[in-house]
Amino acid sequence: MDFDIVVLGAEGGLEDGNLSAYFIRPTTSDKGVLCDAGTILHGLKKATKAGAFDKRALTSKTLSPEGEILHDRITAYLVSHAHLDHIAGLVAVSPDDAPKPILALPSVNAVLAEHVFNWQIWPNMGDRGPTPRLGLYHYQDLEPGKAVSLPQTPLQVQAYPLNHGGVESTAFLLTSGSDALLYLGDTGPDTPQHSDNLHHLWQAIAPLVQQKRLHAILMECSYDNSQPTSRLYGHLTPHWVQEELEDLQTIAGTSLQGLPVIITHVKPTLKHQDDPVGHIFGELNATNTTGVHFIMARQSLHLRL
Repeated sequence: MDFDIVVLGAEGGLEDGNLSAYFIRPTTSDKGVLCDAGTILHGLKKATKAGAFDKRALTSKTLSPEGEILHDRITAYLVSHAHLDHIAGLVAVSPDDAPKPILALPSVNAVLAEHVFNWQIWPNMGDRGPTPRLGLYHYQDLEPGKAVSLPQTPLQVQAYPLNHGGVESTAFLLTSGSDALLYLGDTGPDTPQHSDNLHHLWQAIAPLVQQKRLHAILMECSYDNSQPTSRLYGHLTPHWVQEELEDLQTIAGTSLQGLPVIITHVKPTLKHQDDPVGHIFGELNATNTTGVHFIMARQSLHLRL
C-alpha cells in the first residue's frame, strides 16, 4: 500500500499563497489529513488546476472541487506548531470549513486556543478558550509516541516532539497497516540546539527502516550551507540534513539507499536571480552519504510513494 501526497504549500515564508501544507492519504482511501495548514484554499485551487486531484471523483453538485476536497476529503488537521506559516490557511478557511479535529501536542493546541482562535485574533472556532466557543474544531491533544486513529481513514498517527529553536514542534508518524510515512515540522539539528529530539525520533522509527516499511520522510531544509549555525533559528541546512540522516542510518543499522526524502520549507529570497530550491538541491546531492532519494517539494506536486 502506498501513500498519496499533494503539496498545497511548500515554502518556508514570504510567499503567503505557498506556505507549508501537505495532504496525505493512503491510496486505499480518498480521504486523508492535512499536515500543517499554512496555505489551504489557494493551494487546493492550484493543485486541482494542475491535475493533482481526480476531478472525476469529485461529484458534489453544490460545492466547487476545492470546497468538496476541503469539506469531505480533508478529515483532520495535524498541526506541528502554531507559527503563522503553518496555520494561516487554517485560520482563513475556518468560517467556511466543515467540523473536524485539530490534532497536535498539548502545547500547540494551547497556543491555538489561547492566542489565535480567541476572539481577538480570530473568532473562536474551537471548543476551548474564550466563550462563546463555536466548536467547529475539536482540539485533540496527542500524547508523544501514542498511536491515535484518524477519523474516516485507515490512518493512525503518532506524535514526537521536535525542538524548533526553543519552540516545541512536532514530527507525525502516519501508519496504515504495516506501511508508514514520516512528516517533520520545523526543526533544528540536535547538536547546536543541545537537544536529543531528533535522535529519539530516529530511535523510534528505526524498526520501520529495518523492516523496509517506511515509504518516505518529509523533512525541512530552510537554508543553504552558507547560513551560519548561530543563525539557524531552529532550522536545517543540507549539512545538518546529512548529519541527521547519517544518525538515523547508524541507529537503524541498515542502508537508507533509495529512501525518498521530500525536502520541505525552503525559504524563498528577494535576491535577484537567486534559486534557493535549486541551490539546496545541489548541496544535498553533492554530499549525499546515505544514498537517499531527495525530492524537492513544490506547490501542486503530486507523489505516490
